[in-house]
Amino acid sequence: MTAQEPGFVRLALPREAHDIAALQYALMADPRHLMHALHEQVSVDDLAAIWHRSITRPPLASYRVLVATEGNTVVGMTAVGPSEDEDAGADDGAVLELMVSDDARSRGHGTRLVQAAVDTMRADGFSRATWWVASTADELRAWVQAMGWAPDGVHASAEGPTGTLKLVRLHTDISA
Repeated sequence: MTAQEPGFVRLALPREAHDIAALQYALMADPRHLMHALHEQVSVDDLAAIWHRSITRPPLASYRVLVATEGNTVVGMTAVGPSEDEDAGADDGAVLELMVSDDARSRGHGTRLVQAAVDTMRADGFSRATWWVASTADELRAWVQAMGWAPDGVHASAEGPTGTLKLVRLHTDISA
């Protein structure tokens, strides 16, 4: 890939489940990662099996896994689907996961992944999108809010491997 070529975002292929898992595992190795405590408890193969199932046998057709690529290399991913929140309507989609490798950050992959996630949810008939982020993820929250997402006042707590985690729900209107 030359400096002028952008990366691309597309649906993940089953053979890329291992690449997605390796990306996730590498990110989890960072002691600051919210899921770092799981790093020693799972393997790349364990994660790859989960991602393979997510790509090949999602519970509904509107669950999708997308990858960002540079050349033939997966450098990021996002997973989207219907919102499973208690107050969600049938037209509420959700960003379920988003990851970009440390080496590929600040090259537009995250922005392309978010835009593709919104386009995919819109194509699946959703008119609102939500995204749960950790209340401590100030940089991520600021970046997402700069793209038009905003807190909707809903908070939650989740038990994670390192204790209780406070979550903030962001939302945006994705209607055409």
